[in-house]
Amino acid sequence: MLLTDRQLLILQVIIDDFIQSAQPVGSRSLSEKQGILLSSATIRNEMAELEALGFIEKTHTSSGRVPSEKGYRYYVDHLLSPHALHADDINKIHSVFAERIYELENIVQNSARILSELTNYTAILLGPAVKENRLRKLQIVPLNQESAVAIIITDTGHVENRIFTLPANIVPEEIEKLVNILNHKLKGIPISELQDTMLKEVADLLRQNIQEYDYILKTITETVNIPLAEKLFFAGKMNMLNQPEFHNIDKVRGLLDMIEQEQGIYELFKHIPSGIHVKIGKENNHSIMENCSLITATYSIGQEPVGTIAILGPTRMEYSRVITLLDFLSKDMSLALSRLYQQ
Repeated sequence: MLLTDRQLLILQVIIDDFIQSAQPVGSRSLSEKQGILLSSATIRNEMAELEALGFIEKTHTSSGRVPSEKGYRYYVDHLLSPHALHADDINKIHSVFAERIYELENIVQNSARILSELTNYTAILLGPAVKENRLRKLQIVPLNQESAVAIIITDTGHVENRIFTLPANIVPEEIEKLVNILNHKLKGIPISELQDTMLKEVADLLRQNIQEYDYILKTITETVNIPLAEKLFFAGKMNMLNQPEFHNIDKVRGLLDMIEQEQGIYELFKHIPSGIHVKIGKENNHSIMENCSLITATYSIGQEPVGTIAILGPTRMEYSRVITLLDFLSKDMSLALSRLYQQ
């Protein structure tokens, strides 16, 4: 649909103003803005046309107008200006990867926290499905004479720590021998196949080399039983309550419940294509999300998309800033994980 240059200008100013103020925008306030060289009467006529076309709507409490879902969609698709990130924003994002912790869960958790702080919206990250990962290394660190921690590291940097009980008579040399056997036989095996491989290929070696091998086999087999599904990470769950349109707790209760239960959010993430995508209001196909927008970006290891970063906020969202932040963070995360994968 073609809009005139004047209509495009008025629509953009209305949406920009409403995003910042959360207040309906009237023709008089528009006519007073710098760069709008139009009379109030002309602006009223153009606003009436934009309303008739479905890009803006009149509220019940004011003579001003607010953007409609159709208006936001047109704005995102055609009117967004590039957003320049401040040096502080860039430094905060870089700080996620500067510590070189390179454990996937730490990277994802820190990314969610930073995104939430930078946007004041709810940040959601979907980690990779562990079933696709392969074992890179397994370590066993004795804690005392009775127990040890097994550290399971995958090729994507995912780390699982499991505490288990040691047999009474095991000596350090046997623990070292056990670790060597496990790494020799299990390195490169998909996480989903670890238990089966333990029973088929490791059992005989343990029988030949380790005392109380049956106890060790049972314990280690249970230890490598890692949940395989993707995991959601949240930050700023309650940030919605800071938005003026959600000050009424009854209005946002269903959304908070969906965030808390996670399954509904997980459904929104399924089958998200690569790249950056913006879903506005009813486009999310969920009644609870009608007043919300969800912006997603995928991150990759090499050329393979493995997870999703998202910002959940009101339809009155700072789209340009959020899209720029997600694009920047997803590229940084992809680079960091790709380097980790190659180690």
